Amino acid sequence: MPRRHDPERRQRIIDAAIRVVGAKGIGGLSHRSAAAEADVPLGSTTYHFKTLDELLVAALRQANEGFAKAVAASGAFEDPRAELAGELAAMLGVWLAGERTGVELEYELYLAALRRPALRPVAAEWCQGLTDLLTARTDPVTARALVALMDGICLQVLLTDTPYDEAYTREMLNRLAAGTS
Repeated sequence: MPRRHDPERRQRIIDAAIRVVGAKGIGGLSHRSAAAEADVPLGSTTYHFKTLDELLVAALRQANEGFAKAVAASGAFEDPRAELAGELAAMLGVWLAGERTGVELEYELYLAALRRPALRPVAAEWCQGLTDLLTARTDPVTARALVALMDGICLQVLLTDTPYDEAYTREMLNRLAAGTS
């Protein structure tokens, strides 16, 4: 039987892995569960992703695109006259107001890097990419601190189930950007 050409198979496996992690957590992801979710033979998952970490790296890269799209849609980095803190706070508000499962999934994959060293470079790419964007509007040290603050606020919202407070976020980002207390 000739081999069927399926150029979308790799992407379907990544999408399936993201759905499995969203439904069952990182612990529920295996080559077998991704194959079943993608409706592909088990061998396809191991062909495209030799290890589970390779599959997780691909899933994290794709999940990171969700926040990257929110950043790209924001005007925070294009207009030098725009209030940086206000733009960033609004951007976080839009992102956190979206599908909660997607935001939680991104953070679950991001935090999986604590136990899976193969994911660390991808998690660092997200932080560095955002820091690089912010450096166009502020110095590199402040940019890193702003990213850390936004990350912390997002984690607090997700972990405590408290509503996102845009005014508080804007105020804290302003303080940090201005170097005041």
